[in-house]
Amino acid sequence: MRFVLLFAILGVMSCKDEAKSEPISEEKTVFVTLENDNVLEGTLHRADSIQSNYIKPRPVDVWLPEDYSEEKKYAVLYMHDGQMLFDVTTSWNKQEWKVDEWATDLMKSGKTKDFIVVAIHNISDLRWQDLFPQKAINFMDEDTKSNVKDIAGAKNFKLNGDNYLKFLVEELKPIVDKTYNVHTNKENTFIMGSSMGGLMSMYAISEYPNIFGGAACLSTHWVGGMPMENNPYPEAIFKYMEANLPKAKNHKLYFDYGNKTLDAHYPKFAPRVDTILKQKGYTDKNSKNLFFEGTDHSENSWNQRLDQPLTFLLGSN
Repeated sequence: MRFVLLFAILGVMSCKDEAKSEPISEEKTVFVTLENDNVLEGTLHRADSIQSNYIKPRPVDVWLPEDYSEEKKYAVLYMHDGQMLFDVTTSWNKQEWKVDEWATDLMKSGKTKDFIVVAIHNISDLRWQDLFPQKAINFMDEDTKSNVKDIAGAKNFKLNGDNYLKFLVEELKPIVDKTYNVHTNKENTFIMGSSMGGLMSMYAISEYPNIFGGAACLSTHWVGGMPMENNPYPEAIFKYMEANLPKAKNHKLYFDYGNKTLDAHYPKFAPRVDTILKQKGYTDKNSKNLFFEGTDHSENSWNQRLDQPLTFLLGSN
């Protein structure tokens, strides 16, 4: 029962230069202002179902600050698990990141540059398959690879992280760049997520270092799946990072972790993360791996420290 519940939590919180398929028609993608939402600051636009050549269609939200203007350009922060970010009344656990409140406060106080947020909703049954860093499997031995379906504990198992990123980079980003008045360069394009979304944010900047200038990975799920003895996932993920994480020049990386509930499994991996960052040339000026004592694996913990990754990635100085 404990493992079933854990997988439910992981689920509901639920490649480089390859040939492109036929692009999704931008004219068919319409973002509509949500009039009856519970977003406290700014405006939320939604496309209910963006069609894709790569992943199952799902809603995408775009949050705009209250003073959004066509007279200036904005940085863009892409975030996973979009239905958990803004509105406590629609999230599965009645918690939210409070992204709109934090973003508004930080921009008004001049602590970050102006930015918008693009929030990709998850599909709970597919969340693990969409967000696992797919190429990390290549760093497992053949016997382990053949058993990976059982290790994951997922139904309808199909790793889809590469396609998820193709959707984001090849289909969604061009739509956002055309629809909103935003900077399109990597210095103003960032990605953020928690748990499996933390893994995917690390994977995104590794697979597309020319697209994303920074990634924030909160409570990164180094365990990879369900916690277990002799877990092959962490080593495969770290070997992938050693081979593919972009070097420090022109990139920023933020990691953090607590030590309660599911986060209790993460502190032991912190030294390995620190070692990899150092090997890649990162310092405390362009990377963080922060510990938050007594915090757990929940939106209520992440929304208490969201200013940390936001100011680190989007700081105005």
